[in-house]
Amino acid sequence: MRWKSGRRSSNIEDRRGRRIGRKTAGGGIGVIVIALIAMYFGVDPSVFLNQQGPPSVGTSSYSVSTSNTPEDRQLAEFVSVVLADTEDTWNALFQRWDRTYTEPTLVLFSGAVESACGYAQAAVGPFYCPRDQKVYIDLSFYNDLKTRFRAPGDFAQAYVIAHEIGHHVQTLLGISEKVHKLRSRVSKVEANRLSVMQELQADCFAGIWAHYADKARQILEEGDIEEALNAASSIGDDRLQKQSRGYVTPDSFTHGSSGQRVRWFRQGLETGNVSQCNTFKADNL
Repeated sequence: MRWKSGRRSSNIEDRRGRRIGRKTAGGGIGVIVIALIAMYFGVDPSVFLNQQGPPSVGTSSYSVSTSNTPEDRQLAEFVSVVLADTEDTWNALFQRWDRTYTEPTLVLFSGAVESACGYAQAAVGPFYCPRDQKVYIDLSFYNDLKTRFRAPGDFAQAYVIAHEIGHHVQTLLGISEKVHKLRSRVSKVEANRLSVMQELQADCFAGIWAHYADKARQILEEGDIEEALNAASSIGDDRLQKQSRGYVTPDSFTHGSSGQRVRWFRQGLETGNVSQCNTFKADNL
């Protein structure tokens, strides 16, 4: 991916190594665990956090050491460039629609972080919080992407950010709020299906970004598309379930199968048409 000459975003908040305090008494730990699981599987953690009573007053805090190697600095710079590129793409598209694109903030953290959606550890992976319109990422995730998920490459890393920005676009368009309300009124199986549709649309929006970014700024190099498709495939629900427990339960999918994630990213990439990303009305996901 050609990125080193790209613009750097000013919407980066670096919290790496920051000391964090969190609630520990009462039911706090249970709430945190449930919220973490919810975020990992694509469910808005506020669904659980909002159901709890007043927090207890006991607190604990800790800080996480973080390295500042040349590799770390380059990764942070890379993330800033990709974020800037998504800003340029979605600003232009929203302007076409006579709408204003509100640029999100991307928070770099190490180990754990507090967001408006609650406390989260790095184990949940990158996530978007609609309450504060921020994307959160511990850069160590990219090592997991390369080793655990076997999806190396800088464009695979860019796809991850573009997917989370896709959730921000859904928030600005009012899609996320509608899905959240619908999920609270349907069965668990149907709620999971709605989550899959939302995640696949975010994949399609990531493809939209890649389409226009390359058209405007020629960012793609040979093999980049394959890197992104491999990343999309590697984090499909079917593959992750098969790896973790040896069998697959489609009704429990929350992000979509490997094939679905690849298909919808490719849909956005090849068409560049946001209307072609309406997973909620697709006959076949």
